[in-house]
Amino acid sequence: MPWEETCFMDERIRLIALWNEQKMSVSELGRAFGISRKTVYKWVERYAEHGAAGLQDRTTVAHHHPHATAEALVSALVELRKERPTWGPKKLRARLAELGMASPAASTIGDLLKKHGLIRPRRRRVYPPRMPSELAQSTQPNDTWCTDFKGHFALGDKTRCYPLTMTDQVSRYLLKCESIERPDTAHVKVHFERAFREYGLPLRIRSDNGPPFATAGIGGLSELSVWWMKLGIHPERIEPGHPEQNGRHERMHRTLGEETARPPRHNAVEQQLVFDCFRGDYNNVRPHEALGQTPPSSRYTASTRSMPEGLKSPEYPEGMKIRRLDAQGRLKLPGSEKATISRLLKNEPVGLIEREDGFQLFYGNVLLANLSLRNKDVRIERVK
Repeated sequence: MPWEETCFMDERIRLIALWNEQKMSVSELGRAFGISRKTVYKWVERYAEHGAAGLQDRTTVAHHHPHATAEALVSALVELRKERPTWGPKKLRARLAELGMASPAASTIGDLLKKHGLIRPRRRRVYPPRMPSELAQSTQPNDTWCTDFKGHFALGDKTRCYPLTMTDQVSRYLLKCESIERPDTAHVKVHFERAFREYGLPLRIRSDNGPPFATAGIGGLSELSVWWMKLGIHPERIEPGHPEQNGRHERMHRTLGEETARPPRHNAVEQQLVFDCFRGDYNNVRPHEALGQTPPSSRYTASTRSMPEGLKSPEYPEGMKIRRLDAQGRLKLPGSEKATISRLLKNEPVGLIEREDGFQLFYGNVLLANLSLRNKDVRIERVK
């Protein structure tokens, strides 16, 4: 027992002894010990009820908390968090409201989760400043689709899974989440075709600069992006080393990894079943803060541009000179030798805009290169 508390106990025992001897009145005891009459009666009553133990100080604990969260609600919250371990307080609050339960503030939910050991503090991360982007602004569903691969990982049978994902930029709707064997055009194209037939065509598809979406060739064109352009879709690429320009898609990837790949399933079939369940939950149940705590399905509508049966070369505006590449993807300018542009564009029309020192070369609305003539040679300056 601390020294201070021991001294107080001695004083109270002396007070009780004098009271029992009836040598002093309540008023006299109060004056002698520097306490009120009410306090004298308090110690006398505690001694009569509990003996010497009643003279010890009691901790000040409220027996009733009028603003405490109801136990039933706390239990429901804990169960929901265990069911949805990646959901934060705001999403949990929205879900409780949807279930007809009057939930507390998000900050209170956060405190309750911490109290029950359901939140681990995250390490603070330092992000570099974001660079201004020239990417097109999207205001309606299907203005821009975003695509990428979630980092590949090994399955239980030792094969590798490459999750191909597609989302709508505005509504955050997860269009596709497919487990594919290899990240090449042959394995990827079929899933884009299925997406186009199911949801229609977007105006743009945003990706990084890696294959099969882009290559190091002229204009960054790949077989896949040329196919998109023949369907009337503009390929849009983020700056190298700046995944934040596709930040909404990357944020979805973090949730995807947390809920579907830890641990990975035994084989591709089992893993795809998990992806399908995640996609249904992500689109139709999971509240999204940027959408007012509603799921993406409440904001997404399919495109009115349906998948065509055939491909069509890009059209060019008036005033632009049109030249068709040959079967080897070479360009012939008047008075020059043939220059190889790209085998991906064999037999395709390209557009030329004349300038003082040569031409700007376009395929559709994609600027491929600047061309200049030196004697009979065509010099190609790629656009970075």
